Amino acid sequence: MSELPVILAVDTTSEFGSLAVRRAHETVAEVQLHSPDGFGHLIIQAIEEVLRSANTRLTEIECFAAASGPGSFTGVRVGLSAVKGLAEALHKPVAAISNLRALSLFGRAPLRAVALDARRGQVYGAVYDAHARVVVAETVAVWDEWVKTVPAGAEFIGFGDGFTSAPRWLAAAVAECAEMDGKAGWSDPVAVDANYVRKSDAELFWKDG
Repeated sequence: MSELPVILAVDTTSEFGSLAVRRAHETVAEVQLHSPDGFGHLIIQAIEEVLRSANTRLTEIECFAAASGPGSFTGVRVGLSAVKGLAEALHKPVAAISNLRALSLFGRAPLRAVALDARRGQVYGAVYDAHARVVVAETVAVWDEWVKTVPAGAEFIGFGDGFTSAPRWLAAAVAECAEMDGKAGWSDPVAVDANYVRKSDAELFWKDG
């Protein structure tokens, strides 16, 4: 494996999906998709397109990265399943990257508080430093309660008034996080799982029942 690996990243965690190829500290190709109906029927074609744009063969990919959530339960699974399947077939590692962490790369301050709408009057939130290292762990909480945990002076990143704006398409940032981690932070495909932060309704039902 080279010191500057070639990384293929996939994000299908919301209706705004994307794929990116990163090589030598640079995004060399990116495909942006918008599909409110999901990406299961688009993912293979999109992978072929981004590889073609990057002039890269699938066998040249040294790490497969995926946005692991929080996000759409089905969407998270589509992206993770795609990269895990490819990585297993090619005997390559996988990097599962939190959407919140990827979003933190779009800030400029030393501390970056990232929030995503979790519905039900709650947000997914976390605080990272300028190197995308977690400072305040990811959680799901009511906004007013979560804000109390954010260190003073932190920059807020997300979608909405009062936030530093971030793009909806995250694959390039996911690939950058994977590159930051290096091979020491990558995993065997079998060990990689989703990062839902909040349990699904089905899990909560069986737990409470």
